[in-house]
Amino acid sequence: MTLHPEIATFIAGLPTPPDGPLDPVAMRAGEEAHVPPLDERLPLHAVDDVTARTASGEVPVRIYTPAEAESHGVLVYFHGGAFFLGSLETHDHVARSLAKETGLKVISVGYRRAPEAAYPAGLDDCYAVVRWAADKNNGLSWDGTTLAIAGDSSGGTFVAAVAAKAHDDGFGRITQQVLYYPSLDLDFDTARYASLRENAVGYGMETAGLKPFNAFYTDSGADPADPLVSPLKRADLTGLPPALVVTAEHDPLRDEGELYGHRLREAGVEATVRRYEGAGHGFVQHFSWIPEYHQVFAETRDFLSRR
Repeated sequence: MTLHPEIATFIAGLPTPPDGPLDPVAMRAGEEAHVPPLDERLPLHAVDDVTARTASGEVPVRIYTPAEAESHGVLVYFHGGAFFLGSLETHDHVARSLAKETGLKVISVGYRRAPEAAYPAGLDDCYAVVRWAADKNNGLSWDGTTLAIAGDSSGGTFVAAVAAKAHDDGFGRITQQVLYYPSLDLDFDTARYASLRENAVGYGMETAGLKPFNAFYTDSGADPADPLVSPLKRADLTGLPPALVVTAEHDPLRDEGELYGHRLREAGVEATVRRYEGAGHGFVQHFSWIPEYHQVFAETRDFLSRR
C-alpha cells in the first residue's frame, strides 16, 4: 500500500532540513510552538501536573484521569523523540486519547533527556515512575489491577527496557507493555532489516537520519550493544509482560519492532503485532486524527482489557 495521501501531502510540504549539526534547544522550541492551546485539547475529568518523588529523584509527571472514580487502573506512558525531543506538552494529545479510550489513569513521564542528562538518566526516571505508580502511598488510587506501560518510538525503547529491568529486579506488577513503532536496535545496521532499506527515503523519517538523531543518546553513554539500549539484543525474553507491538508499513524501524514481537512469542510471551498500512513513523503522534489511525487507541484499549 502506498503512503496515506494525507500523510504524503504533509511530508511533501516539509521544509528541507538545514545543513550542519542538530540543535536540540531550537528543535525542542520548534516542537513546542505547534502545541495547541488548552481550550482546544480533549477534555477529561482531570489533568494534573505533579512531581513524583522516586528512587531516581523528583520526576515531573502529568496525570490524566478520564472519569471520577474511587480507583483506576494505571497506564504509564513514555513519550518519543529520539531521547532528546518530545515532552509532556508535545505528547499531551496522545496521553489524553489513551486515557479517554482506555478508561485508565495515564501517567505521562517527563523524563530527563539527552544530551543534558547522560544515560541512563531517562531510563531510570521511567522505571522509577513505574515503581512509584505501584506504591499505595502516592495518592494515585491505583486499584491494584492494570499497571501497564506504553511508549512511542524512543518511548517504546524505554517500554521494552523497563519491562526487562522490572523482570530482572523481581518487580512483577507490570501487567502489559504497549510499543508504538519502537526503536529497539540502535546500531541501525541496514543489512539486518529490510525496512531500513525499503523505507530509507521519502516517508518522513529517513534511515540516514537515524544515527545523527540518536547520537545525543549514544554519545551520552548509551551503548547500542547493551540490551537496555537495544532491547532486541536481550538474549532471553521469557517472563516479560504480554505485549502489543504497533508498527507502520513505511517506517525504517518496522522490521525490528515486528522481530521483537516474534521473539516474544518464541519465548512464550503473549504478543500481538499489528502493522498499520499506509502509515509512516510517528503516526500515533502526528496523524492519529486520521480515522483509520485513530483506531490505534481502541486497539490499545482492547489489548489492555484482556487480562
